[in-house]
Amino acid sequence: MFARVAKSRRVTVLASAVWAVAAVLIFAGTSLGAQTPAEKPDTADTPPAAGGSLPRYASLRSDEVNLRTGPGVRYPVEWVLQRRHMPVEILAEFENWRKIRDWQGTEGWVHQSMLSGRRFAIITGDIRALHRQADPNTPAVARLEPGVVAQVIECKEQWCRLDANGFKGWLTRSEFWGVYPSETVK
Repeated sequence: MFARVAKSRRVTVLASAVWAVAAVLIFAGTSLGAQTPAEKPDTADTPPAAGGSLPRYASLRSDEVNLRTGPGVRYPVEWVLQRRHMPVEILAEFENWRKIRDWQGTEGWVHQSMLSGRRFAIITGDIRALHRQADPNTPAVARLEPGVVAQVIECKEQWCRLDANGFKGWLTRSEFWGVYPSETVK
């Protein structure tokens, strides 16, 4: 419908829209710069910062993420990743695009807005006992099947504390994918 509008009409509509946005920004501008720490938005789910060390882990922000053959919309979609919070490893960056690898080794490019800095892990191998403490002799609070995605709360030494759908406990790093062997997560 917009393509059929005469050019002069499009310019008028565009100019009106620009003025409306400018007016909103001017009136809201006084409160934007005066945010107190309590008013600042939660940044836990923001995309991982560009220019960070590579490789690094992140997670998928959506249940549907297009994995492309190159860094841009002109490249074809090779896979559609369909699991929110799935951990991925960022291998390279190009402008707003990130080359990622999933836990199965599949690689491709996604837009940075589809990634989150929140850390998650995916259980690999056999069924794993999520221990109450960072000790294999402590009781299990849950048993996690391969493919379960859990949030990484913290890691120290060989153990990481995870939250698997409300069940919090400890696993060794070798029992899941999503954290480097000597990485400290807080």
